[in-house]
Amino acid sequence: MAAPSSRAQLKEYCLRKLGKPVIEINVDDDQIEDLIDDTLQLYRERSYDGVERVYLKYKLTSQDIANAKANTATVYPSGLSFSEATGGFLTLPDHILGVNGIFKISNAYVNNMFGFRYQFFLNDFYNFYAYDILNYYITMSYLETLDFMLEGNKSIRYHKTQNKLIIDLDWDRIQPNDWLVIECFRALDPTQYTKVYNEIFIKKHLTSSIKKQWGQNLIKFEGIQMPGGVTFNGRQLYDDAIEELRELEEKMSSTYEVPPLDMIG
Repeated sequence: MAAPSSRAQLKEYCLRKLGKPVIEINVDDDQIEDLIDDTLQLYRERSYDGVERVYLKYKLTSQDIANAKANTATVYPSGLSFSEATGGFLTLPDHILGVNGIFKISNAYVNNMFGFRYQFFLNDFYNFYAYDILNYYITMSYLETLDFMLEGNKSIRYHKTQNKLIIDLDWDRIQPNDWLVIECFRALDPTQYTKVYNEIFIKKHLTSSIKKQWGQNLIKFEGIQMPGGVTFNGRQLYDDAIEELRELEEKMSSTYEVPPLDMIG
């Protein structure tokens, strides 16, 4: 059989691994569809192959800036009243799983005609070969260090459940039509990248998940004797699937998942 390249082919592949059509798999189609969604979600959230790094561009509007400056008052039972910034965020698409940071919106010595780089190329580029590139590199590194010390990187907070990217900066310095470039991780869309359905982890995990559901469906018939002396053993199917899933998820943590970095600060 060809490698699965769709949800339907993946489902049939896993059912064949469990014995279809030789034996009847007592799992409903809706249950299998739920298990496919669960397996794909686990693959996107835990495997480095399930996401891609992308750079999203967004042009800020005057309304965005006005929203970012909006505050709301919150009064607590103790009588204390606080003001909280509520509008300084962007709502990201659902398939964004994480945000690394944002690029600088403006740069004091680059993005204007009085900056060092602009003036250097304007006045001295014709005689560029007379300059030592090492001196140029050291000078630019020094200016970058000054810019980092005086401006620093903009602080962000991202909440995946709310899809909110909160940007902590002085919005009075932001102008309409400034571009915001966000470095983030986007979940792969299986309908576009159909090789996802043929990933070995997804095939094994979904097969074991269907096996677990099959055993769970049969547990209530445990001990009931069918015609011919056949009895169901759903508990054994369930226990075997639980062990298979445990081994798969342990292997994912050691093989497919990016190790968590230490938090410094």
